[in-house]
Amino acid sequence: MKRFWKSVSVDSDNVVRLDERPVRTPGRSPLALPTGALAQAIASEWDAVEETIDPRAMPLTGLANAAIDRVAPDPAAFAAGLAAYAKSDLLYYRADSPAELIAREAAAWNPLLDWARDRYDVHFELVSGVMHRPQPAATIARLSEAVASRPPFRLVALQPLVTISGTLVGTLALAEGAIDVEALWNAALVDEMWQVDQWGEDVLAAEARDARHRDFAAAARFLALVS
Repeated sequence: MKRFWKSVSVDSDNVVRLDERPVRTPGRSPLALPTGALAQAIASEWDAVEETIDPRAMPLTGLANAAIDRVAPDPAAFAAGLAAYAKSDLLYYRADSPAELIAREAAAWNPLLDWARDRYDVHFELVSGVMHRPQPAATIARLSEAVASRPPFRLVALQPLVTISGTLVGTLALAEGAIDVEALWNAALVDEMWQVDQWGEDVLAAEARDARHRDFAAAARFLALVS
């Protein structure tokens, strides 16, 4: 779609407007945002469009659309899908060798698990290798409650953070200010960067990682703007 508007504004209800007409989601709801900061950031995405709309350049708009059209109608179901990651979090599964990789994982991941133990009063079963081990039912229930308590605009930001990083525990720590976004990103990449150190960088893999990083950073920014 070509740019058809001259001006972008935000009204008193935090609805983004193009030439005084409200932007609408794909489901035809007005693009009404929960905070002025998020509304202004999304307005900036629309204002930056030159000739043709590129959804990839408007990640905040895409997340807001999803919050309104997909999450808000049934937040409990959406939250349940995210909470499922509590059963097989990246942080549970540790290398059994070599010693340097074991140490790297422990340094990056143990503080996050320690934070979650204190924050939610839970216990984790750690595994050496990739064989699945069930987590305590009380742990799954408590982490599920922590996800379900969040409103749609925060839930929608958690999804890319969890799916890209592989860790629900780490994402909850980010959401509650216990870790910053780059520290979590680096923690999620411990195993991948170990392989890079051993075998060298692959150009296509690096490009894919950069694309994931952009999506990850955009979701973290969205979360900060609605918090």
